[in-house]
Amino acid sequence: MTSQQAAPILACDLQAIPQDARPLHQASMQRVFAAVQEMQKLPTGYALRLPNDPDILQSAMSFISYERLCCPFFRFELAIEPDLGPIWLCLTGNTDVKPFLQGILPEWDSRV
Repeated sequence: MTSQQAAPILACDLQAIPQDARPLHQASMQRVFAAVQEMQKLPTGYALRLPNDPDILQSAMSFISYERLCCPFFRFELAIEPDLGPIWLCLTGNTDVKPFLQGILPEWDSRV
């Protein structure tokens, strides 16, 4: 689905995640990024291959549900391959998202 809204401003609002949910969000984010098996560059972001694991899937969904509050400029896509294949988490957005991700996670480019 594509909307006709203007691209969101590339700015995080760390206060958007309720304070009592921040430890859960941090734990989910760490589980997801520690489980990445492969990264693929996309024109405006990255695709992350995750193992087919119910806990990783739950962590990815938790990560998305909170991250979209503080970083509304991200576009999240979660794809689950058939026949118990991998899970793909895509983080994309406008053309500034990829450099933003590289800036906060500089090791990504060396892993792709």
